[in-house]
Amino acid sequence: MMRKRPALVAVAGVSAALIAVQGTAAAAAPPRGSGPAQAARTAASPARTGVGHGVRVGTVPLTTREHNGTYELIDPTRGGLSTHDFFAADNKKPLTDRDNVWGDGTMKNRQSAAVDAHFAAGKTWDYFKNTFGRSGIHGDGKGPAMTVHYGRNQADAYSDGDGAFFGDGKDGKNPVTALDVVAHEYTHSLNQATARLASSGEGGGLNEATSDIFGTMVEFQADIPADTPDYLIGEKANYYGDGKPLRYLDKPSKDGKSPDFYKPGIGRLDNSHLAAGVANHFFYLLSEGSGKKVINGTTYNSPTYDGSKVTGIGRDKAARIWYKALTTQFSSATDYKGARAGTLKAAAALYGKGSTEYRTVAKAWTAVHVG
Repeated sequence: MMRKRPALVAVAGVSAALIAVQGTAAAAAPPRGSGPAQAARTAASPARTGVGHGVRVGTVPLTTREHNGTYELIDPTRGGLSTHDFFAADNKKPLTDRDNVWGDGTMKNRQSAAVDAHFAAGKTWDYFKNTFGRSGIHGDGKGPAMTVHYGRNQADAYSDGDGAFFGDGKDGKNPVTALDVVAHEYTHSLNQATARLASSGEGGGLNEATSDIFGTMVEFQADIPADTPDYLIGEKANYYGDGKPLRYLDKPSKDGKSPDFYKPGIGRLDNSHLAAGVANHFFYLLSEGSGKKVINGTTYNSPTYDGSKVTGIGRDKAARIWYKALTTQFSSATDYKGARAGTLKAAAALYGKGSTEYRTVAKAWTAVHVG
């Protein structure tokens, strides 16, 4: 059965978007179970190391597969992770190349955006495997399928549970294949395989925040010259055409719409990306603490609801607590109150109920007005 054209908002079990967008023309996605994800799981030949020139990630190494004298964007070392061109004659098959040098860093070459997606998905796989021992979205060792050039003048990205699709921007020149965006979409699928946080209301906000949190963590782990790690979401995607980020973890209200602090009715905001602001702010405070600071050249100044000072425990510990909560405490019914309770239980399990980490989780939630 053909999937319906994805709505460009988070839809549990169907799609989860980077940002809600109106007025962009999308194309129908390939049939579930018979498209790129299936092709990605074919028998693998020995891995090869190629060179990619991406639009967003710059020049990077790519793990590919050699098959009958042709190189394919399939990564045998990461469960057959594969990358596809939506408008290829047969988009069930991954992109191919003769010399294992991919793209030229511009949108004139259709391989360039594929380099971004393939490299970023590999880095996301590595992060979850090396940090949490999770191989692949479902933890079954099978790699996802990434599809680029999705739709016509499509300024969004979405996940389908087995991989993700990425548009080329409103003008067809700004692919939303930035490192943190690819990791964001990968994480939506991972949520669907674990907690199944809701697609709307407060749960929808937590769903989007989960993807922003791990998109940020993958960016810090990858630490590539073309994308200096930061607590900004989608700044390299250039969605607005002015280089501004989509979201800010340290002070979400800098986007002009997202709340810094919790208040009743937050789940009724226009879309879940706005409701994510409170959890994103919590994660930043838990990681880095409140007040003004400069990290990797970016200046942050994170406020607290009650004027309190929060001292962070570091992003690695903060991410471990969130992942533990996601995979053992959160569910489709989790709201902000439940997220506080779940992360406290996760912190107690990881570090002890009387630990600094546990106390800081409580303090950071209070600092965003979740009590």
